[in-house]
Amino acid sequence: MPIRELKVCLLGDSDVGKTSIIYRFTKDRFEHTTKPTIGAFFVYKAMSCGKELHKFLIWDTAGHERFADLLPMYYRGSTAAVIVYDITRWSSFHTLKKWVQELKEHEPEDIIIAIAGNKCDLSDVRKVPLEMAKDYAESIGAIYLETSAKSGHNITELFKAISQRVPPLSPGGGEKNVSIKLHEPKQRHSPPSPGAGNSYPLTVSVHESTKD
Repeated sequence: MPIRELKVCLLGDSDVGKTSIIYRFTKDRFEHTTKPTIGAFFVYKAMSCGKELHKFLIWDTAGHERFADLLPMYYRGSTAAVIVYDITRWSSFHTLKKWVQELKEHEPEDIIIAIAGNKCDLSDVRKVPLEMAKDYAESIGAIYLETSAKSGHNITELFKAISQRVPPLSPGGGEKNVSIKLHEPKQRHSPPSPGAGNSYPLTVSVHESTKD
């Protein structure tokens, strides 16, 4: 079974549940309290898709504005971007549209965009109408699912939908093999506040070679 590494980056405002979605997908658990992500971090998770094994390299990014200039370094070269918003917060849905515009301006046309309306377990205090979000996703050709990291609703389905959008390898075709090197940050950023977590801004160097 061919193994393919797919880089997936999660984007969105702070506190929309990006880290919780990753925990639920990779560890099948929900943390009631999570510390803010500082810069970015990544984890691996593999799942089968047809005759291929997809190894997701999942990047969690900080939603705080002070890290905004660093984020292109993390999502660059992604197979897919998952833009997460909180269905109980209008502001997070408006930020989502800004991310879509940025991706369309700076990333290849074939990048897979998925939109996750998270915290659907709080639908009784919903602010963003479901149909409005679905119509917007359809208008840009994006995957759309409402998710709940707390209950696990549609979390695995979100990544399955991404896998299904990835074109299969052609027989005898080559695939780019991407190696990623991480470097400790230079001391130009202010240090995180105590208790803010143990993830830090990283410098990413990407080197590509073609595997026949």
